[in-house]
Amino acid sequence: MKSFYMFLMKYRQPKEVDEITAFANAAYLDHSFPKHSVHYDEISEYLELNGHYLKSMSVFDEAWDLYLQTEGS
Repeated sequence: MKSFYMFLMKYRQPKEVDEITAFANAAYLDHSFPKHSVHYDEISEYLELNGHYLKSMSVFDEAWDLYLQTEGS
């Protein structure tokens, strides 16, 4: 299973077309993002403390649901 970060990177775009793209672009610039994690709790806790670039944690939840659908649980 690929990490959540690697999954999220497929949504990076030069033009931010939606909130997940904005999240992916910001996570790419966040050098402390847990890049190898596949664990919801670890990433969620990190974003709660450091994800100032997220408008809402619901963006992460939406991306996580896509991750599970694509990568399996």
